[in-house]
Amino acid sequence: MDSARRLAMEVLGNGLDASGRYKDALSVGEAELSMKRRTGTSVNSILVTQSNLASTYLKLGRFEEALQVQRDVYSGWLKLLGEEHERTLITANNYAHCLLCLRKCEEAKPLLRRTIPVARRVLGEGNENTLRLRWNYAQLLYRDDGATLDELHEAVSTLEDTDRIARRVLGGAHPHTEGIASQLRNARAALRARETPPTA
Repeated sequence: MDSARRLAMEVLGNGLDASGRYKDALSVGEAELSMKRRTGTSVNSILVTQSNLASTYLKLGRFEEALQVQRDVYSGWLKLLGEEHERTLITANNYAHCLLCLRKCEEAKPLLRRTIPVARRVLGEGNENTLRLRWNYAQLLYRDDGATLDELHEAVSTLEDTDRIARRVLGGAHPHTEGIASQLRNARAALRARETPPTA
């Protein structure tokens, strides 16, 4: 009975999320998580539900709550599966994205500096998740108010390389490729602004 109830709540929550009813999806997700914890559901299942909750918090603009949950999810997968598992790498990117939304660049940079080499080695340069990790990393670099000139150059070179790989692997019309290209334009503009001396 519990498994049927859990499945029904999961389907309902996903449906509400897909239709843009995020507040209702959040209520269902929180109830689902509470029930899973109470009935001793597997750690895997709990982490998946927490990840869905973090995503809903983000959609509602509740970034601090999303970050708290996503931090726990990342820690959970890291302990359960290790740093080289694809699920851990995906979660690291989601965690970094929450930090980016809150402009917590100094916390996110070391996370991605540790994670990106692992993703490149394990998943490959052209893997979509590797591309997303590098895309987020470059955004963290150029959007940081305290970014150095070297970091702005690194952001541009990272996005140029990521853009080239995304076009080859995903194609120019893919949403990720378009998003990377947009961020590359922004990073180049930030670099130009820093390099151009102010006029009197």
